[in-house]
Amino acid sequence: MPQAVTHFLIPVILLELFRELFIMKKKSFPVHYIFIGGLAGLIPDLDIAVYYFLSFFGFTIKEVHRTFSHNLFVPLIFVLLGLFFSKFKNKELGEHHLKLSKIFFVIAFGIFIHLLLDATISGMIMPFYPFSTLTIGLNLVNLLPHPWQSTILPTLDAIMLILWMIYLEVKHKISQFI
Repeated sequence: MPQAVTHFLIPVILLELFRELFIMKKKSFPVHYIFIGGLAGLIPDLDIAVYYFLSFFGFTIKEVHRTFSHNLFVPLIFVLLGLFFSKFKNKELGEHHLKLSKIFFVIAFGIFIHLLLDATISGMIMPFYPFSTLTIGLNLVNLLPHPWQSTILPTLDAIMLILWMIYLEVKHKISQFI
């Protein structure tokens, strides 16, 4: 499975691209939404923490990981919450004026990207679990030469992190904040 850096950075990069290309008033989509989307990209793998607890009761990682938190119903719940709160006058939260409906949409996006990454890069997901055990996935890592399969994902994480840090320095001059 893609590792944590990939699950965080892909939603962040996609949301940043969306913000840069489509949002005219940057204040209507603060960078805090991008950060929330990145964190949401990690949410489905919280089932690994659940596994550590359930392992004391005899559950295996295969019985816990990529089941309840790796299906399309999880992001759908957040989309529905976003739609629900968008029907009301959206109260702005905090000093950054974040809207609850946008927060829920960004969380749904981050979770969906996580599922997409897991289904395409390595392994399978059950998109309709617990109602169906149908599995889908391309498992592109298995197409690589066997010696590369165990090292490609950490390498991808490192490359993405370095490129993202270079982008932040070029675009936002983050070294000035150190």
